[in-house]
Amino acid sequence: MSLHIDSPHAPLEPLHLPQIQHKKIDLFLKREDQSHPFISGNKWRKLKYHLLAARQQNKNLLVTFGGAYSNHLLATAAAGAKYQFATHGFVRGEEVSNHMLKLCLLFGMKLQFVSRTAYLQKEDLFQNYFGSNQHAFYIPEGGSGNLGEQGVSEILDEADMQHFDAIIASVGTGGTLKGLLQGVQKHQLNTRVHGIVVLKGAETMNQEYVAYAAESYCLHHQFHGGGYAKTNEELYTFQHKFASQTGIILDPVYEAKMMFGLISLIEQDYFAPGTRICALHNGGLLGVLSR
Repeated sequence: MSLHIDSPHAPLEPLHLPQIQHKKIDLFLKREDQSHPFISGNKWRKLKYHLLAARQQNKNLLVTFGGAYSNHLLATAAAGAKYQFATHGFVRGEEVSNHMLKLCLLFGMKLQFVSRTAYLQKEDLFQNYFGSNQHAFYIPEGGSGNLGEQGVSEILDEADMQHFDAIIASVGTGGTLKGLLQGVQKHQLNTRVHGIVVLKGAETMNQEYVAYAAESYCLHHQFHGGGYAKTNEELYTFQHKFASQTGIILDPVYEAKMMFGLISLIEQDYFAPGTRICALHNGGLLGVLSR
C-alpha cells in the first residue's frame, strides 16, 4: 500500500510586539505548531520521509528513541497510528509515568525504559532487540538525519517563505537548521538562517556546518538559559508576557528560548531596520504541562 503525506498546515502570522515596534523590523511567526495537535511542528516534517521510506521498504514497525517528555516519541506514536505502523520507543532513564508517555501508550506505542548508559548506544539497542526483525525500521532520535533534513527543507518550497532576509529556529540536535540551509541552497536564496542553541557548552556544534557558506547561517549560543530543559525566572517572565501579548504559547525548552533570543537580538540592533524575519514555532506545547 502506497503512502501519501500531505504538507502540514502552518500559516505565517505577523507579530506586532510593542517592545520592538520602534526597531522597524518586519517579524513573522511560522506556525508549525498548528500542523497537528500531536505530530506538530518540525516533527511532522522530520518524520515524513522516514515514514515514506519505511513503507517503501515494506516495514511496519517504527523504532525510535527519546526522553520521558519527548515530543518526538509522541509524534512518532501518533504518526504510526495515523499511517498504520506499529511503534516502539526506547525511553531514556528510570521507569516513570507522565502525560506524554500516557499519550504514547494511548496511540499504541510500546515503551521500553533503558539505562542512560545503554541509551547512548542507540544503534546497538536497535540491533540487539530488532536486528533480526525484517519489519523494523530505525528512526534516529528526534527524527534527525538526512531523511529528517529533507522534510524540513521543504519549508522553503513554499513561495511565502522565499522572501525573508532571516529565518530563526531553535537548535537541539541541529537537524532543523540543516534542513533550512538545504532549502535555502536549493532555491538559491539570500536568506540567512539563525539558530538559537538551547544546549549549554555546544559550541563544537559549529563544526557540523562547515559544508555551508559561513555567511548563510549563524549559531547563537548565549540564550540557553542554563542548559537543555533548564530555565530561569527571566525566561518564565518572558514566556508569560509573550503569551499575554500575542495569544501564542511557547514551550520553555525550545521555542521560548528561541523567541527570547530573537527579541534580545532585535533590541540590541543586531538586525538592520527594514529586515524581514521569520521565526519558526516548532510546537512542543504539550511539554508546557510538565513545567
